[in-house]
Order: sequence, then structure tokens, then C-alpha cells
Amino acid sequence: MRIAKVVGGVLCVLLVMLLLGGLGFLRFARPLVRSADAATIERTPQRLERGKYLAEVVINCMHCHSEHDDKLFGWPAIRGTYGRGGFAFDRKLGMPGSVQAQNITSDPETGLGAWTDGEILRAMREGIAKNGRALFPMMPYEALRKMSDEDARSIVVYLRSLPPAKKAIPDPQLDFPVSLLVRLAPQPVLAPVPMPNESDHVAWGEYLVTLAGCVDCHTNHERGKAVAGMEYGGGWVMTMPWGRIVTPNISPDPETGIGNTTREAFIGRFKAFESMTTPPPAPPGRNTIMPWVNYSQMSEAELGAMYDYLRTVPPVKNKVANVFPDAG
Repeated sequence: MRIAKVVGGVLCVLLVMLLLGGLGFLRFARPLVRSADAATIERTPQRLERGKYLAEVVINCMHCHSEHDDKLFGWPAIRGTYGRGGFAFDRKLGMPGSVQAQNITSDPETGLGAWTDGEILRAMREGIAKNGRALFPMMPYEALRKMSDEDARSIVVYLRSLPPAKKAIPDPQLDFPVSLLVRLAPQPVLAPVPMPNESDHVAWGEYLVTLAGCVDCHTNHERGKAVAGMEYGGGWVMTMPWGRIVTPNISPDPETGIGNTTREAFIGRFKAFESMTTPPPAPPGRNTIMPWVNYSQMSEAELGAMYDYLRTVPPVKNKVANVFPDAG
């Protein structure tokens, strides 16, 4: 018995030492950082057009980095505020603290005006700010690592076209230990990233689904982190100005997901909003952050490829009974 107590005491001491050592490591750990590319990206009309399409439609950067009209369907970004930032991902959305979308206009003091093209690329795909700070992964750099080099350059060209807007954004306020763990998230992009072949529908669909961040919203979260094994299964409860919304299951489960939805019906669901040039007022308590109007501008081929890819992900049985639990 005495030996057991001694061994138990030693193990407790070792556990405490390991814990303190781990915290000490995190306290002084720095994110993996490589030097930003020095080259200036050539501004071409083709890149500007492609970058605008990606940023406003597919990746929908403006949906986070702008101000919104809460009363209009789809919670649209207000065009005159594009890129100014300010939307808070906070505890109402299940975040471990508060992180506000940054000002990505060309303002030199509060935006990206003083950043090099390489620094913007590095932030987008590697999660490192100009000053070397690790970005919280709500900025989806972990997904945008998979964005092709040419698409990434096109987005930089588009961002450079945004008029400067002076709007200072507070630094993130993250809870412990997330404030330390976030330093381990950034990873450098060390090899060229090509564009997938559009003839491979599943690969092309995976690329588009990844850039669109579908898995981010359509997966339940706990303390700001997606629940492993629930990818695309929905269930994330978000508290918005009009009430709570619960993201639906878009996994191929036939009972609770989109397993019984045809390709044509999937495409048609998006294309139904294509003619909606001005979003109408949202029904009370039934607004959504799903940017239907934006995604409706995608081609049928792109939406079909996304469907083809979603059919390949593991089905998740998770019934979302009520997407608008606070609606009257």
C-alpha cells in the first residue's frame, strides 16, 4: 500500500510537471512562419474578374468582412461597406472569446494598404498576419491552403481594388488555453498548388466546397472547434440578431441529410434565387446567413460538381428538426 502511495505521488508530480512544461512550451511557442513572397502580383482584368467572383460569390469573403442588413433575406453584406470588417465571432456563436473580421480594404492604417502582396497571400493561406501574429482559424486559412496559386493571386488583385475605409478593428480576445493553442494552427504552403481538373467532377466539387467553407457552417461546434466526426452533419446553433438558427445536415445520409435529394433538385434550390437582384425582407425569425443569392450566381456545372462531391463524404445521422427555433 505504501509503495502504491509513493508511486501515485510520483505520477502526480510527473503529471503536474508535464502540464506545466506543456503550458510553458505554448507560452513561448511561435507559429511556423516563412518569409512572405516579395514579388508584386500583376494586375490584369482577368485576375480582377476572377478575384471578384471568388471573393463575392464562392468564398464569400465579403460576407464576414462587411456590415450587414439584418432585415433582408440572406443577411446580405451592404455593398458600400465591403471589406471594412467588424463582424464579431463571439460566444453567441460558440466561440472561445471574441474575434472580429478584419478590415481588408486598401486603407494603409487600418486595412491592408501597407501590406505587400506576399503578406496578404500568406495571411489568406497560412494564417500569419503582417506582424507575425497567428490568425484565429475562423479566418479559413486551413481550407484556403488548398486554393490554387492563381486563384489566390486573383483574390489579392481584387482586394487591392477595394476603396480604402478607415475602420480600426480590435485585436482578438481569446479564452485560455485557446489563446495559446492558436499559435500552433498556422502552417506554411511549401509547394505549388495547381487548379484541379474541371473534368473530374468530384475533385472539382471538393475544391469548390472547400473554398466555399460548407463544412465550417454545416458542422456542429464546441468552444469554437468543429466536432470531429460530425462534418457536414449540421446542428451548429448560431444566435443572430433575429434569433437562433441551426445549420441543416448536408451529408448524404438518406434520412436526415441530402441522401435522397437529386442532383437536379440540389442545383435548382440554388438557382431559384438567381433572379433575386434585390433581397426581399426576411420573414420574422426566419432569416438565414446562407448566402443563397450569392451562390445562385454559380454555374450549374459548379453546383453539380459540389453535389457530386458531397455525395462522397461520410453520411452523418443527425436530424435537425427545426432550423428556426425562435420563429413565431
